[in-house]
Amino acid sequence: MNLNSKIKASTFGSAAIALAMLAHVAAAEPQEPALEPLAISLEQIQWGPFGGGNGYPVGVRSARQGVDPVSGGITYYALFPSGSHFDLHWHTYDEFVVIVQGSVTIELGEQSHTLSVGSYIVIPGKMNHSWDVPTSSGEDAIILVRRAGPADFNFVQ
Repeated sequence: MNLNSKIKASTFGSAAIALAMLAHVAAAEPQEPALEPLAISLEQIQWGPFGGGNGYPVGVRSARQGVDPVSGGITYYALFPSGSHFDLHWHTYDEFVVIVQGSVTIELGEQSHTLSVGSYIVIPGKMNHSWDVPTSSGEDAIILVRRAGPADFNFVQ
């Protein structure tokens, strides 16, 4: 290969590498965010109406914070009144919970756990579980929930 051919081959190779790098950089440029930023305190939560009955705790309230655009899983706060009970049930998808106010006793399968603020709970999909909020403190419980897929409630008879 003569010098002219080597220069042309080198220039062509460099141009191909530069184009590949530009394509990679263009693909890596930030896209529009799929989610909106959110920073919220407990005092700012916009609670939904009171609910309950038919297995759900009487007086429960919730406040949806977002939906995962890929899995359809929701993130929400739930407020359970002092002394309330959530009947034994399961969900199709995993559930991740942080207690942000008060305390709860949760039955996960055959095990019972009494937990308070800051506690983290992982509930695998299809695992039977129930909640109780003690009356001893008189304090309502608030949990932050993230679901790995669309929410469903399947009560155990």
